[in-house]
Amino acid sequence: MKINWKKALGLTAAVAMLMPLAACGSDSGDKGGAATAGTEEVTLSVWAPQEDQAKGDDGSEPWLTQVEANFEKEHPEYKITWKNDVVSEGDAVTKVKTDPSAAADVYMFASDQLGGLMEVQGIGELGTDAEQQLKEQNGDLEIASMTGTDGKYYGVPYTDNTWFMYYDKSTFSEDDVKSLDTMLSKAAVSFPLNDSWYIGGFYDGLQLFGADGTDESAGMVFPKDAGDISKYLVDLAANPNFHNSADNSGLSEMTEGTVKAFFSGSWSAADIKAALGDNMGVAQLPTFTVNGQTKQMKSFAATKAAAYNPNAKNTKAAAQFAAYLGSTESQKLHYELRNIIPTDKSLASLTADDPVAIGQTDTMANTAILQSGLAGMSSWWDPAKAFGDAILNKEVTSDNAQAKTDEWVKQVGKYAE
Repeated sequence: MKINWKKALGLTAAVAMLMPLAACGSDSGDKGGAATAGTEEVTLSVWAPQEDQAKGDDGSEPWLTQVEANFEKEHPEYKITWKNDVVSEGDAVTKVKTDPSAAADVYMFASDQLGGLMEVQGIGELGTDAEQQLKEQNGDLEIASMTGTDGKYYGVPYTDNTWFMYYDKSTFSEDDVKSLDTMLSKAAVSFPLNDSWYIGGFYDGLQLFGADGTDESAGMVFPKDAGDISKYLVDLAANPNFHNSADNSGLSEMTEGTVKAFFSGSWSAADIKAALGDNMGVAQLPTFTVNGQTKQMKSFAATKAAAYNPNAKNTKAAAQFAAYLGSTESQKLHYELRNIIPTDKSLASLTADDPVAIGQTDTMANTAILQSGLAGMSSWWDPAKAFGDAILNKEVTSDNAQAKTDEWVKQVGKYAE
């Protein structure tokens, strides 16, 4: 649902509700000097990726510059001085943790950093209107990605961050790509088995800190048949039509035509489109079969979002602008300028003819699990990569797959009861 910002944020009464009272205080809108009668001088520091601050190939103004100008039009009650610095979404938590009081008023971040940002009290809770925006614009996974361990909401998503499947339509039909086993029987497929962000996709039933990723006591729970799935992966690695995508080699193989399917995210779209043209196919993840049972591959799902710093000098303006970065209008502009696929469901018609957007959206909705933002996720990465390496190096075999899987599960989590 598209948010009408003039109605939702422009009115004084609605703006007063944007921040929780405990965070805002009765004087939250009184900080800063008055430029003219009824106009408040506000300085907002903003962290955003370099790409969002670069001019377009046609000389158009950067996305961030345009969004800031649009925000000023929506909020004539402010006279804003902008202080923009380059900080990528992936680096936000490190920078905020260094000194939350000196961090930007508004920043963009990856959802798996939420736990770390909350620990240092460097991220502000959404107020009434922003929470409504979050829930109206997004699906369940996106909402869960912004849910803290306290059940409250932090940050407004503007794009998803996950992986899905690219394939050559001249080789595989739409029915073929529903089953990985069928695909492997026909042509070569590349997958990064020793990449810890990907290998978990085979363990159908894996749960990371509860259904919504916020239950630290739940831990990482593996399906009971994880050992059988590991045996499947041993056979997969030995299949001549399976190519491991080491250091993203699968992308090169896909563009060269030596493999006909490749698992990656939206960042690979331009290269694959250049190589395959109209034969580029994109789809949610396929199934595979273990001991006669159909299993569903599921990627880790996260989002990128905008947030405000509760240590900002003007928390009201900061919260308003953070929400505006994820607004319908800003997401639409992001897609038009940089092809950043929106999470806003009301923009579905905008991406209706974009196979990458459709593949990503379908994956988030149907074949993904939430990548938790809790600090405990750090225990996943190294052991998962090591297990993938062990399969590829034939240290894990059909005979010892159960025992090796038991060791891995004991190291990071537990089996489902």
